[in-house]
Amino acid sequence: MSMDEDRPRKKTVHEIGQDLTLLSVEELSNRIALLKEEIARLEADCRKKQASRSAANQFFKR
Repeated sequence: MSMDEDRPRKKTVHEIGQDLTLLSVEELSNRIALLKEEIARLEADCRKKQASRSAANQFFKR
């Protein structure tokens, strides 16, 4: 095992507007996958909050 394999890997972080020229196709694909997962997580939370708000609105309209 080399020294590099012993080191913890840096967490991939993507900044909006970041220069992409130095990233490989694999790195870009990984970032796309991460961003799609994050979008799905955000959409799920948004749906949950909308349902909660809708339930509250129905309760207080009575």
